[in-house]
Amino acid sequence: MRGMTWDHPRGYDPLAAASRVWAEMGGETIEWDRRSLQDFESYPVEELARRYDLIVIDHPHVGQVADAGCLAALEELCDAVALSEIAAGSVGGSFESYNWSGHQWALPIDAAAQVQAWVPGRIETPLRDWDTVIALAKQGRLTIPLRPPHSLMSLFTLIGLAGGPLSVDGDVLFPEAAHPAYDRLAEFAVVVDPLAYEQDPIAVLEAMAQPDSKLAVSPLIYGYVSYSLNGFRPQRIGFADLAAWDPRGSALGGTGIAVSAFGETPERAAAFAAWVASGTVQRSLYALSGGQPAHADAWVDNTVNALVADFYIATRKTLDSAWLRPRHDGYMTFQHAASERLNQSLRSGETAASAIAALNALYRDSK
Repeated sequence: MRGMTWDHPRGYDPLAAASRVWAEMGGETIEWDRRSLQDFESYPVEELARRYDLIVIDHPHVGQVADAGCLAALEELCDAVALSEIAAGSVGGSFESYNWSGHQWALPIDAAAQVQAWVPGRIETPLRDWDTVIALAKQGRLTIPLRPPHSLMSLFTLIGLAGGPLSVDGDVLFPEAAHPAYDRLAEFAVVVDPLAYEQDPIAVLEAMAQPDSKLAVSPLIYGYVSYSLNGFRPQRIGFADLAAWDPRGSALGGTGIAVSAFGETPERAAAFAAWVASGTVQRSLYALSGGQPAHADAWVDNTVNALVADFYIATRKTLDSAWLRPRHDGYMTFQHAASERLNQSLRSGETAASAIAALNALYRDSK
């Protein structure tokens, strides 16, 4: 069998390790290919499904893939008890995020949301509130990734932190309550290094991990457990909940493992998917091979946390109250267009009212 995942140690290494053990247990040999993070966020899943048996996907794709009929409905292939165990152990909305139109299109293997990254020694503790954010940015000690789609993800998170409701059911995604969140993001964008517009989370974390970097904190960034490992990069990075008493509304990320509807043995591919998503594998082989598990068994495991400076314990509150993005067929096109339009607004100093109206127009068009 062949699988496709994304090109980062967190995305590839645990699946390669799990596949070796799977083969040793008498299962099929699985060869994994990789695509860039940018491709992962935008490449058509249907095209991948015609070439691969197993595909790692991002949950906003599910409306599109459900309509295309390119993935197998896993409740029809997997043992019901196994699915129930995975669902019960889901961190935040990870399992739910892959359910659409009454079917389970993927199983969560990686859980993530926008959290806070900080460098011990460059700052005393993670930020507890937003009072010092702009001051640190002006000193060149703070940045956030603004490369699409991450500017839009930060807007989503800031709206959530402000308590602004984002309803995915109607034709208007951003209410007037989104205006202060836009203004805060615009304030960041003015003072951070313009290089932020070219950086995704990996690029920011790579910069923070350099021993001569001034960067001390990124208050809105998807967590990457790899950078919490000793020796992964010259500087170990810490992670924490968002800088808020109630860190709600962070834009949920993570990945799920899906099965192609076009493969020769989808039931065997589904057996591997359920195995690698199980609590037993997630808290042991998967976590210990550089993965960032989606199962709570790993997030509460003391051995797992000890290896990564309590990455999971320190960010769990944010994950459990994260916000589930829209998933309708058309959302991925909106996400790309809205991110580009948002960056145009931030660069030009456009007002919140005008920028939010433009984003809502794009959202209506996506429906």
